[in-house]
Order: sequence, then structure tokens, then C-alpha cells
Amino acid sequence: MHEYVIKRILQMIPLVFGVTLITFGIMHLAPGSPLDVMMDPMITTPEMIAAAEERLGLNQPLIIQYFRWVQQLFQGNFGFSYLTGRSVLDLISDRLGATLVLAVTAIILSFMVAIPAGIISALRRYSWMDRLVTMMSFGGISVPQFFLCLVLVYVISLRLELLPTSGYGQLGSSLTGLALVMDRIPYLIMPALAMAIPSMAGIARYTRSSMLDVMAEDYMRTARAKGLSQRVIIYKHALRNSLIPVITLFGLTLPMLFGGAFVVEYIFDWPGMGTLAVRSVRNREYSIIMAVNLVTAFMVLFGNLIADIMYAWVDPRIRLK
Repeated sequence: MHEYVIKRILQMIPLVFGVTLITFGIMHLAPGSPLDVMMDPMITTPEMIAAAEERLGLNQPLIIQYFRWVQQLFQGNFGFSYLTGRSVLDLISDRLGATLVLAVTAIILSFMVAIPAGIISALRRYSWMDRLVTMMSFGGISVPQFFLCLVLVYVISLRLELLPTSGYGQLGSSLTGLALVMDRIPYLIMPALAMAIPSMAGIARYTRSSMLDVMAEDYMRTARAKGLSQRVIIYKHALRNSLIPVITLFGLTLPMLFGGAFVVEYIFDWPGMGTLAVRSVRNREYSIIMAVNLVTAFMVLFGNLIADIMYAWVDPRIRLK
């Protein structure tokens, strides 16, 4: 098991360098420049632009800019905001916690709801409950996430007046501990739902399909012939084997959640990295955009590593290969 984990960690190293190269290249292929936002075109002269480019290192070849950027990354320096002058690392640190809270809540909600729904759908195949889960799954996959956010706001907040439309808590609140958690929960429910529903749909369908395949295996018929109870057959033999492909979805769910966080956080005004990235794109804050992309990529790679470890734990055959 230890050798398997070390091997997976070593395989992540070239991926990290690939992510930094792609992130840097995409940002510098985009039209425009940070100087377009920093400097007033009405009073800016070519000499002023050249001086600013030299001061920021933007006049150097891209390959030199890339290696300087990577060197600064290894030193823990992600750059600074061109508009505010604040450290990018400080900006991300202020918002990383909110994004993690939202993403972790969405992941827990997705698997807690989708796996039981998929199991029930498989055990009651072609029943009204199976059709209901199937219909809701197709709906969750088909509806665009931004439209789902707007529907939740309209129905839950505007029509039913059950939850606040947006925000992160009471302004100016000095709450701590459990009181702070209870204050944040109403603001968390709708963004977490908007991120979890598309994932629920896919996980429920995969769980149903995997459960049906396992139930048709020979060892399941053997377990019934031995006189084991239905509960033991389902939860001890069928469930563990059917969850092997579902665990793989954990690594695929993280990129979708962090990608969806950009839309969800912006619509619900959730102060996470998604909102920071959208505003940075609008202001052409290249250093912030690259840092957010890099942090998100690291989190996705870490999630994939956890999924691989869980996969090897559930299926010992993986560790022997």
C-alpha cells in the first residue's frame, strides 16, 4: 500500500509542472494586458507604458517570465495584485476557507443523497421510485448550473422567503463558535445545493448501474443459496463491490465542483476563490488568475490522490499491480 501511494505521488510531479506551463501559457495568450487596467489611456504615453512593463518584467521573453514565475512559486511568492497592491497569497488565503467549506459540503451532500438513491433505484428496478430517481437524475444532469442557481433563488428566496438570496453571513457580525456556524448555514444551503445537484445525478446513475451489475454476479447467487439474509447480501457483499466504480467518481467530482464554484459563488456572492477569479478576469489580474488556477489544480490532484488511495483500499487487486 505504501509503495502504491508513493508511486502515485511521484506521478503527480510532472502533472504539476504541466499545470503551471498550461496556466501560464493560456493567461499570456489572452488579449490585453494588466497595464490596460492599471493606466489611464487618456494620459498615458508610450514611455510610461515601456517603463511600467520594464518595472513589472512584462517586456521580457515569455520563457524567462515563466521561469521567474515558477521560481517565485517555489519561494511561496504568488505575486501581487496590480490594483490593490496586496499579496496574491493573502487574497487567496482569505477566500480559500469559504471555497473549501462550500466544496466539502457539496461533496458530502452529493454522496449522502446519491448513493442511497442509486441503491434503492437498483433494488426496486422499474418501480415508480426507480423512475423517479432516473427522471430527477436526467434533470440534474441536463439543467445548466447558472439556471439552477437562478431557479433556487427565485423559488426558495423570493417566493417562499425561506433563505437569504446571497452573502456569507450577517455584516459586521462578531459571532464565534457554534453561533457563527448557525449564522452561516442559511447562506450555505442554496450554493451547496446548486453545486451538489449535478453531481448527485451522475453518482446516483453510476451507483444504480454498478449495483445492478453486481447483483447479477455468480457470487451473489451463491450468497443467496447459502441462506444469508437480504441485508447481509446487500450491504456486505453487493454494496462494497458496487462502490468501486463510484469511488472513481470522487476524483471526477472535484474538477466539476471547483469549476462550478466560479459560477455559483459569483451568483450567490459567496466570498470564495471563484468570485475572486471572476473579478480578476474582468480586471485582467493575471497573477491572481494564475494563482487561483494553480491552487485549484493542486486541490484537484490531491482529490484524485485520495480517490486512488480509497480505490486501492476497497479493491486490493489495485495494490498488487
